[in-house]
Amino acid sequence: MSQISNKLFLLLGAAAVIAVMAVFWLWSQQPDYRILFSNYSDKDGGAIVAALEKMNVPYKFSEGGSAILVPAAQVHQARLKLSADGLPRGGNIGFEILENQKFGVSQFVEQVNFQRALEGELERSIQSIGAVEVARIHLAIPKASVFVRDQQKPTASVLLNLRAGRSLDAQQVGAVVHLVASSVPDLPASNVTVVDQNGNLLSDTTKKTGANNLDPSQLKYIDDIQQSIAKRVESIIAPIVGAKNVRAEASVEIDFSSLEQAAESYKPNQKPEDVAIRSLQSNESQSSNASAASGGVPGALSNQPAATATAPIAGAAGAAAEATPINSQKNMTTNYEVDKTVRYVQQAMGGVKRLNVAVVVNNMQVIDKAGKVSYRPLTAAEKTQINDLAMQAMGFNKERGDALTVVNSSFATEPVEVTPVVPIWKNPETIEYAKDTLRFVVGILVLMMLYKRALKPMLTKLVTLPSPQLLAASGDNSLVNLSDDQPNQSGAGRAMKLASPKDKSLASAKQLAKDNPRMVASVITNWTNENE
Repeated sequence: MSQISNKLFLLLGAAAVIAVMAVFWLWSQQPDYRILFSNYSDKDGGAIVAALEKMNVPYKFSEGGSAILVPAAQVHQARLKLSADGLPRGGNIGFEILENQKFGVSQFVEQVNFQRALEGELERSIQSIGAVEVARIHLAIPKASVFVRDQQKPTASVLLNLRAGRSLDAQQVGAVVHLVASSVPDLPASNVTVVDQNGNLLSDTTKKTGANNLDPSQLKYIDDIQQSIAKRVESIIAPIVGAKNVRAEASVEIDFSSLEQAAESYKPNQKPEDVAIRSLQSNESQSSNASAASGGVPGALSNQPAATATAPIAGAAGAAAEATPINSQKNMTTNYEVDKTVRYVQQAMGGVKRLNVAVVVNNMQVIDKAGKVSYRPLTAAEKTQINDLAMQAMGFNKERGDALTVVNSSFATEPVEVTPVVPIWKNPETIEYAKDTLRFVVGILVLMMLYKRALKPMLTKLVTLPSPQLLAASGDNSLVNLSDDQPNQSGAGRAMKLASPKDKSLASAKQLAKDNPRMVASVITNWTNENE
């Protein structure tokens, strides 16, 4: 029975050693974990963890619990499966809330759920902007009224949590305002307020651009024109001197004033044969003076008939003819066409008033037959050629007062940045590789030590049984009977029978001398006494 107990303890010990070896092997083969999701809300974190446990995907949290880590080989697969389930939701409730409407809810609850869904969808849309990390939107939608004088416009408040080091310009803020205003019925853009995480009012409608001030769009227009002109000048000169051997900068004066002009001009008198008659009016009249003799001072005397003429008949006829004269009058009016020109001019804003361009060209590179590189200044012909090309590229206008300056100078050599050589033991990749290798080597060494020091001796004890002759000489017949009478021997016992008798006896003697040296010494003493 004692031998059976020893075997049982040896089996348990071997099993424990094998378990420890398996643990060390799994530790040495531990997978590399990568970030699955980070910066998630508590609600999304719980849903993600529940989904990972359901998919039997191992996970762990980073330091501080800001990220969920999974094995590197399962990162993409886990993301796709979680995305199919709508995770992470980002903490915003969208129109999916309307899919879980309960039967019999009131109209007020339906309106509240619709408003929450609309706010959540707008938050998701605004969070897609690169500079925005988190967005919160509050809509104040008044109740509709049948009276026009009682109707109120809705309002909206937007709180933006921007990413570190990022900001929104005026155009981006305006885009957010119009996005919200276009998503809510009857919401004017002036009723949308945008605030950042620092409490700065981004959509301040009180700061209107004056008539004589430049707004951001005009400044951007000037900058775009300057960059475009400089780029055109550099691109036309670069094939001659090299892309890195020319630099150009432009300064543009833009006229943003709008002009409307109406002019009416008249030409001087033209030649008579070239004039055009507009209208012609002619009047002609004749009259006779027969009652000239009856004229005089009004009164009774002048109204008396004339006395009988006493002159001869011939003389009377001539006097009568002289007393009846005829009056003739002729009038003519001619109207000519007036040569008049009426001109209306409306000048668009944004015209170029003046353009100044400065160009710096490096010395020309020369390579001799030996392959040695040297630099020489530009010749007069090369300078003239570069100057003409730059004038054409910039759109030079002398009447406008444009200026172009081309300077040939040797460029200063940029200091070569010497990257410090990182020792191999400080390289992060080397450190990670060394950690993995060390973990694997340590695992192998521990396995070998456990096998040689613990598992192998136990297996040897289980396989090796004491020799029957030694057991008989010692007087212990229990094990002899056990080895002879037990019908179902283990594989170790069968292996012992297959071995030669000499090897079995030698192994049994060694094991017996190791386990019970006193008994072996007694047997040897008895053998010595018998020989004597």
